[in-house]
Amino acid sequence: MLDCIIVGAGPAGGSAAYHLAKRGHSVLVLEKESFPRYKPCSGGVSPAVQEWFDFDFSPAIDSKVNKVGFTWKLGDPIGVELESLSVWMVRRSVFDNFLMERSREKGAELKDGTEVQAVQWNGSAWQVTAGGETFEGRYLIAADGAKGPCAKWLGFKDSQPHSSAVLEIETSPSNADTAQFDFGSLKNGFIWNFPQSDRVAISGAILGSTKGKAQELQKQLNNYAKQLGLDPSQGNYYEFPMLLWSENKTLHAQNALLAGETAGVTDPLLAEGIRPAMFTGVKAAEAIAAAIAGDADALAGYSQTIQEEWGTDMAWAQRLAGLFFKFPGIAYRVGVKRPRAAQIMSEILCGEMRYTYVTEGAIQALKRSFLPGQG
Repeated sequence: MLDCIIVGAGPAGGSAAYHLAKRGHSVLVLEKESFPRYKPCSGGVSPAVQEWFDFDFSPAIDSKVNKVGFTWKLGDPIGVELESLSVWMVRRSVFDNFLMERSREKGAELKDGTEVQAVQWNGSAWQVTAGGETFEGRYLIAADGAKGPCAKWLGFKDSQPHSSAVLEIETSPSNADTAQFDFGSLKNGFIWNFPQSDRVAISGAILGSTKGKAQELQKQLNNYAKQLGLDPSQGNYYEFPMLLWSENKTLHAQNALLAGETAGVTDPLLAEGIRPAMFTGVKAAEAIAAAIAGDADALAGYSQTIQEEWGTDMAWAQRLAGLFFKFPGIAYRVGVKRPRAAQIMSEILCGEMRYTYVTEGAIQALKRSFLPGQG
């Protein structure tokens, strides 16, 4: 009998596995892909995640950027320097595998290339069928991503996915120290360009109204690449669903927790996903360790913790996103183009600033801009 079975070896699953194994608990991670596996992702990671771990992530970081640039329909630019801050650029095949290797060093077991076919509660433990075998664990963490079936199997209602995509082109980036964001080119969303040592990852997401046309993604990412002097036909294009934070959520069930994108914790304004996924993994490990020690309220406490320490901030981000994508041109001029506003957005991306501290003022500024004579 295992203490915990984790479905999914991404940032959430790897983080949970590390912290549970570090506490001496028996952990099995089931991953349907063979590691190290490719994962389409722009690869931007806030360095704030380092504080949750006692090992150095440097070997898993491809490069770092210390500048952030913003444009409106590829024009009207503004740029800011991050001073002492930086954003990590990673390849998920390297980053996720590195995190799992650290977890295995602490005693976690990984069975990759092993797809989960079913989960069932037998009254005292979870029975997980995968790869022709059945495993038993006292607790279960579902971290199998936006397309994974575990949340549905556990009885959670379906979440509305948003469309996102990445165009990866193997080339030396022209601005290797700068992460760039473009607004206006993609209706109800935006485009971001994260450089790495030997490739450019141009990503886009429709984060506003779901009435936005998903088929515009590839067209606009191709147009963006051409503006950079790149040939999109020489790249690889991938579309994938994204689950954004949208409401107060219950993230626990009978001896089970949702973590990572399975829990729908992606930032609804900037589409940041790796940091919140790792945060939920860390907190899921803490909750299950407490439950094993006898705390009957630990799993319910996990739902409350994610709501208070992440969801409350994301509620402000969602309100800001509602205005931003309804009036994007005004929002860019008022909410991004001003140097201090651009600096604040960059600090949020780095994990050094919270929406809670600035969004109410930003929303009032946007509303004033919509009123004749007030903007």
